Amino acid sequence: MNKIFYLFICLFSIMGARAQIHEIGGFLGGSNYIGDVGPTTYLSPNEPAFGVLYKWNKSPRHAYRFSYTQSEITSSDLDSKEAGRNQRGYRFENNLKEVSAGLEFNFFDFNLHESSAKITPYVFSGLSYFLTRYTLTDTQTGNSVKGRSERRKSVAIPMIVGIKSNISPHFIVALETGARYTLTDTIDGSYNQDFGNINNNDWYVFTGVTLTYTFGQKPCYCAE
Repeated sequence: MNKIFYLFICLFSIMGARAQIHEIGGFLGGSNYIGDVGPTTYLSPNEPAFGVLYKWNKSPRHAYRFSYTQSEITSSDLDSKEAGRNQRGYRFENNLKEVSAGLEFNFFDFNLHESSAKITPYVFSGLSYFLTRYTLTDTQTGNSVKGRSERRKSVAIPMIVGIKSNISPHFIVALETGARYTLTDTIDGSYNQDFGNINNNDWYVFTGVTLTYTFGQKPCYCAE
């Protein structure tokens, strides 16, 4: 965690010399998983998730966004509506930590010069790098499957949609949900095991609320 905060401090020192406006804040919400274990519902948070984020606004329509998010990703076959998964009875836990960077695009102008209330939908995409440590267990016996408990690292493509509004001259609140398509099939421990679809990679989803504080010299958007 300390390395993540040092990274954010370095970003502030680099960006602070430019005539831009910045946002810093936090994310609070939940997580869920889509893959070879448990239910396949797209939006079904079952574990708490939290993080920090920073935005560097370049215009009323777009901003560069950097974030750190972590959550305990879990899923159980006993919660699935598929009979085959219910009978198998696997469950996994995964301590996931993610760093993301990319571009956020506003559908409507979100001009931070104006103090009047504004609202806009937005989308975000870029690249995520994440670390995991998973444990796969058999719920019927309580034993780990093949004794596997491993650490992994990989990358994912985040696809976030949300809606945000300024609730004061310096605070912006947003509601968002973001699916991450990972470039791996190891989040649930099914990789090199005797189950799962090796042709489908894993997904995980973060859903929640962000609250950011705006600061710094406001940009002259008309000069962009």
